[in-house]
Amino acid sequence: MTHRSTRRTILLTTGAVTLAAAGCGNGDSQAVEAAPKELAKTSEIPVGGGKIFKAKKVVVTQPKKGHFMCFSAICTHQGCTVAKVQNGTIDCPCHGSRFHIADGTVAHGPATKALPARKIEVKGASIRLR
Repeated sequence: MTHRSTRRTILLTTGAVTLAAAGCGNGDSQAVEAAPKELAKTSEIPVGGGKIFKAKKVVVTQPKKGHFMCFSAICTHQGCTVAKVQNGTIDCPCHGSRFHIADGTVAHGPATKALPARKIEVKGASIRLR
């Protein structure tokens, strides 16, 4: 037994497909940007020090109470990842370069360029990488 498509079957099927496709989008052609995820709590960043986030390749510092900075954790000398933050500097283990925690500038070479700044957002007790 062969079933022939009627005009009514075709119109109903086409309408269902059109409705399903229309329901897939939000009607906005621009992609919705995801909110930045929390990187750390402000309490995790010591005053006069900082914390390295290797997975994100950034270091967050707090040079003075309530003032947070963020820099690339990749040394500008030869691309090593910095290893520690101590005594007011961000230190690279490869060749001894050190960078000031307040602005990322070189405190001790062989690096000659500052660590690039990264954007963060501090809201309440939350630090988010932007």
